Amino acid sequence: MSLRLDGATLSCRDVVGVARNRTRVELDPTAEARLQRIRTVVDGLVATGQVVYGLTTGVGDLRTTRIAPEHVKQLQRNLLMSHAVGVGPALPEDVVRAAMVARVNQFAQGSSGVRPQIARALIDLLNADVCPRIPEKGSLGASGDLAPSAHMGLVLIGEGEVMRDGQVQPGGDALRAAGLQPVDLDAKDGLAILNGTHFMAGAAALLVADAERVLKTADVVLAMSVEALRASRTPFDARIHAARPHPGQMASAARVWQLTEGSGIVESHALCDRVQDAYSIRCAPQVHGASADAIAYLKQIVEVDLNAGTDNPMVFADGPSVLSGGNFHGQPLALGLDFAGLALAEIGSIAERRLFRLLTGHLSELPPFLTRHSGLDSGYMLLQYAAVALVSENQVLATPASIHSLSTSADQEDDNSMGWTAALKARQILANVETILALEALAAAQGIDLLAPLTPAPATNAAHDVIRDRVPTLEHDRVLEPEIRAATELVHSGALARVVDALASSR
Repeated sequence: MSLRLDGATLSCRDVVGVARNRTRVELDPTAEARLQRIRTVVDGLVATGQVVYGLTTGVGDLRTTRIAPEHVKQLQRNLLMSHAVGVGPALPEDVVRAAMVARVNQFAQGSSGVRPQIARALIDLLNADVCPRIPEKGSLGASGDLAPSAHMGLVLIGEGEVMRDGQVQPGGDALRAAGLQPVDLDAKDGLAILNGTHFMAGAAALLVADAERVLKTADVVLAMSVEALRASRTPFDARIHAARPHPGQMASAARVWQLTEGSGIVESHALCDRVQDAYSIRCAPQVHGASADAIAYLKQIVEVDLNAGTDNPMVFADGPSVLSGGNFHGQPLALGLDFAGLALAEIGSIAERRLFRLLTGHLSELPPFLTRHSGLDSGYMLLQYAAVALVSENQVLATPASIHSLSTSADQEDDNSMGWTAALKARQILANVETILALEALAAAQGIDLLAPLTPAPATNAAHDVIRDRVPTLEHDRVLEPEIRAATELVHSGALARVVDALASSR
């Protein structure tokens, strides 16, 4: 089954399918006709020698420099060569593929003026699994994601590098091995490859999918901690949340309520004298829910940009007209990504507080550091140290990138969104939160073991079993790092989030 790109209906889920599951891509016939119709406008402008930014002029502060007709094609090739200044390690393949499918769909929207051949060439790379090697850093998130896009474009013309089976190969060799030919660039083609929000949008689409999984996982791990700490279910009662009906808050509370339903541990302390639990338990739906709503906001922004015209100049058939504007500016995505980074960082912060409570005997009423041999054994004491290190790092990373800007191109480009920086930071924050949730899950599973013979709810017991399939109960001190990696993989793979999915499907 192929994904048909029409310039209007690409979703975050579709991007994940292409980026990670190798879904094949094709260009919708109506979109291809739209591309060809708009392209005739560009060809007419070039043929008549009109002055058009990036077609018959230089770019940036060189916008007033005229380009002779015989040099129009060379200009497009030069743009890719000169803009390929990325630095740092290579981006993961899924991020590159996400950007590629986003760029093709933005072309299909119909205001780029790029030749249909360029869209088809990018599709061929995707379907042949030829992934350009693109350095991680260098985009300012305005004028488009220029540097990474240039590295992507180099492979189209038989230059640059690709990643194949973990090895770096010359782009031309990779094209030949895949049975593909380099493309010859014409007017607007190189500039169209460069201008656009496709790297920000592609990375953000993957982040949305990953964040949705992390948020489900956070509710599962929270439910396990509710059990281990013998906390009350009352704060998750639907009536409380209906009185303040934020969508994410209501959904989080409902999940935890369902996850803890039928718990023998909860029943064992129904008449205890503990009046209220700490905020990290009692207010968790409000915190988790606010983060979920922030991710929902990012998803809305991303799915607009995935189906948007983000080129410059933009070409319109009515007129016909070529209009210079700023749709390549990444501010909407930059703000959304910064918001998402803050939201995810808070998931890690509140999880660390629950972990602290689980490990602190006078707060948890469990053996100190969750070991029966406190003193001789340190138990899980150091799990919280690792969590604090990651929470602290996230607090630094959560500083918004979108409030920073430095001028470029001789002050012609004097406000940059830094949206790509926001995307990179949000990805790292999410990875840190996955580990923090894994640390909490290890501690919560140990706490549940220490409450035996009391039994948790069926759903939280299922989550406990997911952990125990990979990590045994801690009886005495042992090296924990491999177990932390195993638990983190359970979070990253969605194994714990699937407990929520199974619960939903059973109802």
